[in-house]
Amino acid sequence: MLSATLRAARSDSRLRHILDAAAGLFCEKGFHPTSMRDIAQAVSMLPGSLYYHFASKEDVLVAVYEEGVRMISAAVNEAVARHIAPWERLEAACVRHLETLLGGSDYAQVVIRVLPKDVPGAAARLTSLRDSYEALFVGLCAELPLPRGTHRGTMRLMLLGALNWCPNWYRDAGLSPRNIARRFVQLLRTAQDTTGPAP
Repeated sequence: MLSATLRAARSDSRLRHILDAAAGLFCEKGFHPTSMRDIAQAVSMLPGSLYYHFASKEDVLVAVYEEGVRMISAAVNEAVARHIAPWERLEAACVRHLETLLGGSDYAQVVIRVLPKDVPGAAARLTSLRDSYEALFVGLCAELPLPRGTHRGTMRLMLLGALNWCPNWYRDAGLSPRNIARRFVQLLRTAQDTTGPAP
């Protein structure tokens, strides 16, 4: 369910501008170097007016995170719904995750760049949002026909970690986000198909 802040942002263009500006600044400068004054200046607003909408910079970050998670989740759910076979569903999720992540969305970038542990004042809320998204991949990995004894949680974390690291190198690889995601899943699938049942 969307928070009251995010629902309000959809009907109040000022809030939307604030979140867009904050996402861009958090992505460009990082969370800690960005000040509330920076955000207010980016939207031609007095700092006091910004505090009317958000009590703290942590609250702004949570709202940006929530929008990022909503965007990525919606994209992944839409892609997965087109497929039935478990491996195809996982591949579709990975492709859309990476396309959204590398498609220029500041919101998506903030979700992977700002770690909950780095913002103690908002850690619980950020972790809850991240967990709600990762639950999609928990379900997708649970559907896979894997050999007995396969640790699905480790496989899921490894896959998401690989996908989220792609912004650091993908432009030098000469591959599209779709090709990268498909290769990742194919590597996992091939490894599982040749492992055989665990003793």
